[in-house]
Amino acid sequence: MTQRDMAYSPTNEKPSPNGREYKEMAVYELLEKLEIPYLRVDHEVTATVEDCHNVDKILGIHICKNLFLCNAQKTDFYLLMMPGDKKFKTKELSAQINSARLSFAGPEYMEEFLDITPGSVSVMGLMNDRNKRVRLLIDRDVLQDEYVGCHPCVNTSSLKIRTQDILDKFLPYVEHEYTVVELVGE
Repeated sequence: MTQRDMAYSPTNEKPSPNGREYKEMAVYELLEKLEIPYLRVDHEVTATVEDCHNVDKILGIHICKNLFLCNAQKTDFYLLMMPGDKKFKTKELSAQINSARLSFAGPEYMEEFLDITPGSVSVMGLMNDRNKRVRLLIDRDVLQDEYVGCHPCVNTSSLKIRTQDILDKFLPYVEHEYTVVELVGE
C-alpha cells in the first residue's frame, strides 16, 4: 500500500518527498518559507472539478475551477480562478479583459510557463512563471470565500489555504498581481 492509497485524511504537515514530484515539494517549501499554513489531502487523480467533489467535503471548502486561457494569437495568457460550480462563458470574460477570441491554451504553454500539466492547473503554478507571461484573473466570488482550494502543481493532492494568504503573501512573493472579474456564468 502506497501513501496515496491510504485513507483520505487531511493533514497540515509537509509530506515526505518519497514518491513526490519536485514541483509539488517546491510548493510546500515555498508555503513554509512564506509562513502560509495549509491543510493538505492526498487523493486519486482529479482531472476535473467534478472529480474534486469529495476533496471539497474532506477539506471543507469549495474547490476553484482554474482555467488556463490565451488569446487567438497565443501572445497573452491568463489563469482564471472561478467557483467550481459556475459555468464559464468565454464571451463574458473577453469583454471584461478586452481580449477577443479567448480559448484554452495548449498543454505545451502550461508546462512552459507554469510547469504544470492539464488537470493540475493551479494558482501555485505562478511560482514557476518567472517571465510573468501569465495574467491572473480571479472571479469576485472566489475572493469572498475565506479559503481557496487548489492543487500543489499536481492533481493527486489538494490544499486548503486562506484566501488572504494567497493575496497578501503568495502573489506578492511571486510578483503577480491579479485582476478581479465578475462572471455570471448563466
